[in-house]
Amino acid sequence: MTALAQSLEKLEEAITQACRCAGRARHDVELMAVSKTYPAATIAEAAALGLKVFGENRVQEFAAKAPDLAPLRAEGAIAASDAPILVHLIGHLQSNKAARAVELFDAIDSIDSLRLAERLNDAAGKLGKRLPVLLEIKLSPEETKAGLDPESAEAAQLLEALPGLDHLELRGLMTIAPWGVAEDVTRACFRSLRQWRDKWAAAYPKLNLGTLSMGMSGDFPLAIEEGATRIRIGTALFGKRAPYAGPPD
Repeated sequence: MTALAQSLEKLEEAITQACRCAGRARHDVELMAVSKTYPAATIAEAAALGLKVFGENRVQEFAAKAPDLAPLRAEGAIAASDAPILVHLIGHLQSNKAARAVELFDAIDSIDSLRLAERLNDAAGKLGKRLPVLLEIKLSPEETKAGLDPESAEAAQLLEALPGLDHLELRGLMTIAPWGVAEDVTRACFRSLRQWRDKWAAAYPKLNLGTLSMGMSGDFPLAIEEGATRIRIGTALFGKRAPYAGPPD
């Protein structure tokens, strides 16, 4: 058994246990493998083990990997099953890179402004594509974190505009918990995302807000307890990553 296979087996046991403790079914929580800084060969190995959804942080970085992954992303791809892998952009996206991102990725999970949403909608329309998206919500005070302030006018304007952006398919919300804080602070962040989802689902019934993408290697059990439908795992799967050394986005 390879190191990655061992890590996946251990991770699956931990996810199953977290679901059991939360009174949830394992199939209610999707595992996204965060493959940023890892080569295409590692993604292919993960796909062969049955992983199907991958998260990348940078447009430029993934553009270099994409040609090698093309066979795995095609309809009828052969990995552990006939389903092709899906690659989502989960990092901050500058609006001037929207067109390239739409070309490269199967979904964008980090919309944080109306301007970016409009750019993505235009780019997707030109490609005849309907693009799945998540809104990134900022629920911690760190200045380095991106995302929409849920109480801002920008958030309200974006939620109002989304039904008219025909080439975007809203699927839910994403957040990143603050680093190095007490467990109750992390839990409160995840709970807040769920509460905003419930509030907005009632206020904007035309929007699909079913996905709650929250929780990473160090805090996913708390996220599962608070309602995560997708967890984003990198280190616990692939090991400690080297810093990104490629061109800036």
